[in-house]
Amino acid sequence: MSSSALGDEPQHTTQRPDHPPTGRPKTALAARIALLVLLTAELMDILDQSVILTALPAIQESTGAGPAAVQWLTTGYSLPVAVGLITGGRLGDLHGRRRILLVGTAVFTTASLLCGLATGPGVLIGARALQGAGVALMIPQVLATLHATFDGEARSKAFGLYGAVLSLANVLGPVLGGLLTEADLFGLSWRPIFLVNMPVGLAVLLLGRRFVPESTGRKADRLDLTGMLLSALAVVLILFPLTEGRAHHWPLWCFAMLATGLLALGVFLRHQRGRQHNAPLVPLSLFRGRPFSGGLAAQLVHGLLCGLFFMTWTLYLQRGLGMSPFHAALAFVLLSLGELAGATIAARSGGRFARRMPQAGVLVALASMVAYAVQAGGGQADLSLVAMTAPVVLIGFGLGMVSGPLADLSLAGVPSEEAGAASGLFNTAMHLGIALGTALTALVFFAATGGSADAAPHREAFTGVLWWVGGLLALMWALMFCLPEPVNSRKGVHGAE
Repeated sequence: MSSSALGDEPQHTTQRPDHPPTGRPKTALAARIALLVLLTAELMDILDQSVILTALPAIQESTGAGPAAVQWLTTGYSLPVAVGLITGGRLGDLHGRRRILLVGTAVFTTASLLCGLATGPGVLIGARALQGAGVALMIPQVLATLHATFDGEARSKAFGLYGAVLSLANVLGPVLGGLLTEADLFGLSWRPIFLVNMPVGLAVLLLGRRFVPESTGRKADRLDLTGMLLSALAVVLILFPLTEGRAHHWPLWCFAMLATGLLALGVFLRHQRGRQHNAPLVPLSLFRGRPFSGGLAAQLVHGLLCGLFFMTWTLYLQRGLGMSPFHAALAFVLLSLGELAGATIAARSGGRFARRMPQAGVLVALASMVAYAVQAGGGQADLSLVAMTAPVVLIGFGLGMVSGPLADLSLAGVPSEEAGAASGLFNTAMHLGIALGTALTALVFFAATGGSADAAPHREAFTGVLWWVGGLLALMWALMFCLPEPVNSRKGVHGAE
């Protein structure tokens, strides 16, 4: 039975290379449960990136963690994720995506238990790193399995729901962390933010084993260990200085690591070119198609503008406008609710508009960002949350129309046997983009404030950032011309480019 049973609607076909037969859900209910399991795995990852933020003061008080340890509670999670995504995706191609998804979920769930039981910062940081390793195995399997399991309009709807889950998790994370910490369940303080993963992880394991279909890559036969080590080395050498550089005032070793990382990346690509007929970690043939190359570049820019905007926006709200942390959190909730609405619209479109959907979303976000820049640039020191509601919600609405369709259209032409590797690269692009955007704040925001704690420099610096973000949105819109056209376009075939 076709996986179009997800929606029981006529399929909207997208041309993509033939792929080997794969297991499919046998009923509409099985398809829906499989989709729920995959989206829950994605939800756990996004939640655990942000749920810790509102619990950090309680964690510091309970464990005696210093500022450096607090920073590593987030870095120690995100770095293993970024390092392992490419390898995790290829392991799914080799040994079965459901199998690696379940292994990653088991690692993540066990690590969550260790986080909840930790009594000191060292153990907690180590457990967070183990969580990140589990996520690196889990997450590439989500996109790869969606790609290999669902077809046509059902697949577009599944990717649309994937985007909606990302938006929902951005709202739930900080709120859930604050509620669970404040509730102090059984006197456990912050620990339930990790322990709540136990029943959810067990449900994913049990239902995933029963309902998620298995799929593998026909041509994959063994892991490229040399490529794995080179890719991990390159990612660490690039991401670590980008993450830590600002905190250490950009010492020489940061630039030395970056240069070495770029060299390692070159060696990795050369190694992959020599293994294209011998099970490479990253099939370079993926980059021959415009949709994947353009989509990957758009995803990198997407991460970059998110890394630049969200960090500086937090500082603008609290230091530039004098908002309390609670009111600043409400601003994020407004944006995320708009994002959820945009993602819902994208999910309901069923892929009918192809690249026009994410391009329209980018234009909405760009116009709203310009309006917000004009509003913020008016020198309004008392700009209220109510006054900025319209542009903030519309920025979120536009961005919400991007994530699901961008992933769907970028992977549309990828052969099933390479879906894991492609998914790993796609997720890595987002993580690398966020790190680049965060590093860019030193140039376009902190340099403009001049180290001042006054409100006015923060307002002026943020106005400048908004114009940078607007330029990145325009670049992202242009890159999306590489994505497939609608089926009723002049070329007549979705994805015929």
